[in-house]
Amino acid sequence: MPDHGNVQQNTASVEQRVDAIEAVMQDRGMEPKVFIDQFKHLAEEDWVPQNGARVVAKAWTDPEFKKRLLANGRAAVTELGLSMPAHHRHLVVLENKPELQNVIVCTLCSCTAFSIIGLPPDWYKDLEYRARVVRQSRTVLKEMGLDLPPSVDIRVWDTTANTRYMVLPVQPSHTIGWSEEKLAEIVTKDSMIGVAHL
Repeated sequence: MPDHGNVQQNTASVEQRVDAIEAVMQDRGMEPKVFIDQFKHLAEEDWVPQNGARVVAKAWTDPEFKKRLLANGRAAVTELGLSMPAHHRHLVVLENKPELQNVIVCTLCSCTAFSIIGLPPDWYKDLEYRARVVRQSRTVLKEMGLDLPPSVDIRVWDTTANTRYMVLPVQPSHTIGWSEEKLAEIVTKDSMIGVAHL
């Protein structure tokens, strides 16, 4: 009698699985290569941190825009020609202050307002960051190079199915009076996630 408990199955490589999925899609009249090329263009050319940097720079130089941004982030970013997917129903912009550091996370997976601040970095997707930043935020930030004094309150915001967050960093004092274009050049993805200062 054969021993079925020791049957070994070969698992297809990632490349083989991708090829198989593309073949099935092609057989059904879909064009996976076109979709992949379009998605790659979006990820590399449209969903970039420079979008969020423009938003931050505008908020730093235009108090009325900043009010609108804090009241309804999704509506405000459209003023700059930026858009968000339909399922990102809300964009909540969290204003950092000298005594307050906001940090964003997605404990479930790796969701961000990617069309505004860019695709999430690898460390943001890592289970260790997602689990630890919620309960050990000060320690995690210190390990990432942001050593905050005890007087600074840290608030961690967890993305939901329809709400995305973006941090509005504190404007460095030496940049007061700079143009929006010059300000946008100093804003980083990490600062819009809340794990770095400028």
